[in-house]
Amino acid sequence: MKKVMSLALASALTCGVAMAKEIKIGAVMPMSGPLAAYGQVTNLGVELAQKLQPTLKNGDTIKIVLVDNKGDKVETATATTRLISSDKVVAILGALTSTNTAQTIAIADKKKIPVIASVATNDKLTARRTYANRVCFTDSFQGEVVANYAKEQGYKTAVVVVDQAQVYSLGLSKAFQNAFKANGGKIIKKIKVTSGDKDFKAVVSQIKKMNPDFLFLPLYHPEASMIARQSKQLGLIKPMFSGDGVANQTFIDLGGESVEGYMFTDFFDSLNPPSKKSAEFVAFHEKETGNKEMNSFTALGADTYNVLINAMNNCEDPTNSICINEQIKKTINFDGVSGAITIDKDGNATRSAVIKEIRNGKAGFKATVNP
Repeated sequence: MKKVMSLALASALTCGVAMAKEIKIGAVMPMSGPLAAYGQVTNLGVELAQKLQPTLKNGDTIKIVLVDNKGDKVETATATTRLISSDKVVAILGALTSTNTAQTIAIADKKKIPVIASVATNDKLTARRTYANRVCFTDSFQGEVVANYAKEQGYKTAVVVVDQAQVYSLGLSKAFQNAFKANGGKIIKKIKVTSGDKDFKAVVSQIKKMNPDFLFLPLYHPEASMIARQSKQLGLIKPMFSGDGVANQTFIDLGGESVEGYMFTDFFDSLNPPSKKSAEFVAFHEKETGNKEMNSFTALGADTYNVLINAMNNCEDPTNSICINEQIKKTINFDGVSGAITIDKDGNATRSAVIKEIRNGKAGFKATVNP
């Protein structure tokens, strides 16, 4: 009798294992190239989140297929196509910058594969795209945060330096200018630069003659840090503010003493976790990496994974990409690592922002701004 029971139990366990399957999720990240600093910390969040939750509630295991897009638009298109056609992923996380994420979404949308962006903030990213989603705030919200801060500080004039090669920069620039003007501020000039530029002395000299109250630089860290350095060299001492494009330690390392006092908007501050779940993830990050402070992009990377897993768990068939997308858009007050996240029918997230200021080589928390 015992032998029969043992055989039955073994059979049941074998059957259960056989029923559980591996489901692939795609991730498109710049793990090398000029944007690697963003991709590496974001992917770290995805990896840590998977370590904590490697399976669905039905026992299916999750496999992440990571492809390096090198921060390039063409590489992004190739990576996205491969993930969908060859790897048969049910959803894609990434691809960080708004320009590259838009490329991923354009391809995935036609194949009805949901995309969850971690830090792509351009307002138009999800427009007329059924399968586009994000866990970050939009540029219009981010621009208002900066404009309102400028008003509180009594700044009446500004110069904006925009990267004409990046939709992120163009979108954030426009959002800030509209909000700043609505607050009674005046944009003295909008100066265009291009990704990869290294000599900004002419730009800095031009700004110095204009003498604005402050500078808004909706740029990524390579160009922003270079402008800060050359501004100090030429004696341009003005308050500088950027968006989340400089929210990483690499920006501080590149800028050195030149970025002391520099302010920027961010999504999260690891020294001020918004919930118990967030604090627990920060502690897990420290245990796994040895670093007490955690980059906000790591928090958002984890949130893309966790929101996706939550959506998959709410589908009878967790490989049904159409159902997954529908459930992502039903996300309400999700207890994310970076804070509470609600995603609307258009795939846009409602969430808070934080303002940080660089002091003594560290980005310090200044304030939380709610929508």
